[in-house]
Amino acid sequence: MEIKNKKLDNDQFFIERKEVLQQWPTGKGVDFDNAVEYQKNIPIEKRFGEKLAQAKEEGVTLIQPRAGVALYDEHIKLLQYLENEGEADLLPTTVDSYTRLNRYNEAQAGIEKSKESERSMLNGFPIVNYGVDICRVVTSVLKKPVQVRHGTPDARLLTEISIAGGFTSYEGGGISYNIPYSKSHPLEKTIAHWQYADRLVGLYEEAGVSINREPFGPLTGTLVSPCISNSVAVIEALLAAEQGVKDITVGYGQCGNMIQDVAAIRSLDLMTRSYLDRFGFGDVRLTTVFHQWMGGFPQDESKAFAVISWGAAAAVLARATKVIVKTPHEAMGVPTKEANAQGLKATKQLTSMLKDQSFVSIPAVVAESNIIMQEMKCILDKVEELGKGDFAIGTVAAFQAGVLDVPFAPSKFNAGRVMPARDNSGAVRFLEIGNIPFTKDLVDLHRSKLEERARFEQRQVNFQMVIDDVYAIGKGFLVGRPHRVS
Repeated sequence: MEIKNKKLDNDQFFIERKEVLQQWPTGKGVDFDNAVEYQKNIPIEKRFGEKLAQAKEEGVTLIQPRAGVALYDEHIKLLQYLENEGEADLLPTTVDSYTRLNRYNEAQAGIEKSKESERSMLNGFPIVNYGVDICRVVTSVLKKPVQVRHGTPDARLLTEISIAGGFTSYEGGGISYNIPYSKSHPLEKTIAHWQYADRLVGLYEEAGVSINREPFGPLTGTLVSPCISNSVAVIEALLAAEQGVKDITVGYGQCGNMIQDVAAIRSLDLMTRSYLDRFGFGDVRLTTVFHQWMGGFPQDESKAFAVISWGAAAAVLARATKVIVKTPHEAMGVPTKEANAQGLKATKQLTSMLKDQSFVSIPAVVAESNIIMQEMKCILDKVEELGKGDFAIGTVAAFQAGVLDVPFAPSKFNAGRVMPARDNSGAVRFLEIGNIPFTKDLVDLHRSKLEERARFEQRQVNFQMVIDDVYAIGKGFLVGRPHRVS
C-alpha cells in the first residue's frame, strides 16, 4: 500500500466514504450537509477549539478528565456530575475497547448486557452503535465542550458519527493510535485511515466548521523520552494539516522531572509551530495538552493525590493549554464518578494557585528544552530525508530503520531497540539509543548522565535501572534506587 503526505482527492475520498458508511447500520444516519448545519448551531462556548484558544490567550490551564460508560443516559449523568461536582472545564467521551477494534457486534452485546445488569459492561461509550441522534442527545445536554477520546487504528466510521453527532474535538492519529496500541496494524494502513479522518475534518473546515484535532501525546506512557513523543506529535500535526485541519492540540505525557517536563511542553510548542509555519500551515491554530502521570500509581488514595497534584503543577508551570487528569483510583481499575471528580478538584486547586507562575523561561528549562529540540531535529531531519521530503513516506521508513522507536510499544513494526532510564535527577535519558540518529555530543550527554547516577548508586549502568524506574512511582519514588541508597 503506497501512501503520500498529499491531500486526498475529493473523488477518491467520496468513493471510500461510501464504503466506510456501510460498515455499520448507523453509518446511514450520517448526512454531511445536515451535520454541518448542526455543528454551526452549537453555541461558541461549547466549541472545544474556541475554549482552548481563549485559555491560551488568557494564559490559563484547563482541566479535562477521562470518562465513558456503556449506557447513554448513565454516560450523560456521569459527564454532568464531572462538569458540576468535578468543575471540569472540558469533557471527554472515552470510547470502549470493542469499538476501538471495530468489533461493533460485541459492543452491541455489551450495551444489552449493561441494560440487563444495570451497570456498565463496557469500558467506554460505544459511539458507532448509538449513532448520530443519540450522540446529539449526549452532547446537547452538557454545558461544556466535549471531545471523543479512544485509541482506534481505523477510526473512519467513528470520526464520521462523532462529528455529525455534535462532538467538537477528536483525538488520535495514524502513528499514536497504532504503535502504542496495536501489534499487527501496518503503519501505511493506519496513516491512510487517519488521512481519511483528517480530510473529513478538513471538509468541515471548508464548510465553515472548525473541529479541534489532538494527536495522542503520551504514546506508551512509560519512560518515553520527550524527543520521541514530540517528534511523533510534529509529524502527526503535519499530516493533519495537509488534509485541511486548522486547529491542532499537541500533547506530552508527564515523565516526572519537573524541569524536563516543562522543557518538553516548551519545545513541543516551539518545534510544532516552526514546522507548521515552514510547510505553509501558518494559519493552523496550535495549543498544547499535558497528560498527568501515565505509569503505575500508588494504591493508597492519599499518595495517589500527591501524584495527581504533582502532574497538575507541572502542567500549569509549563503553561500547557489543558491537562488530562488522573484519579485516586488509578491503581484499582475504573474509577467511580466521585473519585474522578476528586482528581479534577485537586488539579483545579493547583492550576488556580499557580496560574500566575511559570517555569517556561528559567535557565534550566531553556537549557533542557534546547537539548530536546536538538534531539528532535536529528530525528525529524532523518524522517524528512528518508521520505525525500514526504513525512508519510518518511515515517514508515523511519520506523523500519529504527529512527523512530517507541519504548515498550507492542507493534511488530516498531524496532524496540531503544531503552530509557532515569538520570540522577529523574530526567529520562537513553540507556540504549538504538538507531536514533543523534550526534556524538548527544550520545555522550546521555551516557554521562547515566554514569553520574551509577556512581551515586554504586552500581553499573545496566538494564536493572530500567526495571527499577518502571516500578518506582508505585513504591513512592521517582528514581528506582537500589535499596541501600533509597
